[in-house]
Amino acid sequence: MFRPHQGQNDVARRLRALLHSDLNPSEIAESHRNCGKVQDAYTLRCVPQVHGVVHETIEFCKGIITKELNSATDNPLIFPDQEEIISGGNFHGEYPAKAMDFLAIAVHELAQMSERRLERLVNHELSGLPTFLTKFGGLNSGFMTVQLCAASLVSENKVLCHPSSADSIPTSCNQEDHVSMGGFAARKALKVVEHVEAVLAMELIAACQGMEFLKPLKSTKTLQKVYDLVRTVFKPLEEDRYMHPEIQAVIQLVRENKIWDAVSPFLDRMADLESDFPDVLRQNTTSPTAALLNSSCGETCAQAVSTTSFDKYAH
Repeated sequence: MFRPHQGQNDVARRLRALLHSDLNPSEIAESHRNCGKVQDAYTLRCVPQVHGVVHETIEFCKGIITKELNSATDNPLIFPDQEEIISGGNFHGEYPAKAMDFLAIAVHELAQMSERRLERLVNHELSGLPTFLTKFGGLNSGFMTVQLCAASLVSENKVLCHPSSADSIPTSCNQEDHVSMGGFAARKALKVVEHVEAVLAMELIAACQGMEFLKPLKSTKTLQKVYDLVRTVFKPLEEDRYMHPEIQAVIQLVRENKIWDAVSPFLDRMADLESDFPDVLRQNTTSPTAALLNSSCGETCAQAVSTTSFDKYAH
């Protein structure tokens, strides 16, 4: 394995499963088979590398908070069996404070990447789609203000990500001469998460709008489920309208895990497939734009797929 970070590998596996394979084909991806681009921008190409460390940081912070919730953090600590009362320092909030600071810094990267992809969607020179994703530009702003709002939230997060636990101020006649500032770290982390949810929802809405211009081509069946779910609360934008309530509705879909619930059963099946056949899924998800040094690899993949029953995984 070239770079064995668990988070990176997990994200890459999910992307492979969602985007394009013989088990989950995408007409949109297939239409790019002869695309002239040599490489994608970092926010497209490096998602596993960036999102992966975010996932691992979340798990790290979760571990710290779980231990804190199951710990004795009082002062003094009372041991009735030994008839002892001991003053200690378990009240100090440095562990959760650092966890909240780490969490904010890590999760912020999801929005930072997302906003840049949103910019790529609304920029016709980068996406090949109509400017601001509207058929009737000039009189209509389309998704221009959506991208502006996302950029504003990302920039606000940059300030909120300054670590609170880097600060301390003495109190109580210098008895409490080092404090964690954990309360503020937690409040800031919550605000960062809320902003990230909003930015991800905005990118999702823009991606669905972009798909309108690619019809009749469709994405994978799994991602079409996400498209259909978004369309239950946010209809295609034909001309400018007040979008705030609809954007809030999509944010709720993200916040309530409904987007994840739409794809997770398929991802679970693909994880089972990769566990049972570790090479087949990896080999059978070659990008339409990838360059194969050995064309026999594709033939080998095709033979493996043709001789293996994947029905229980694909449905």
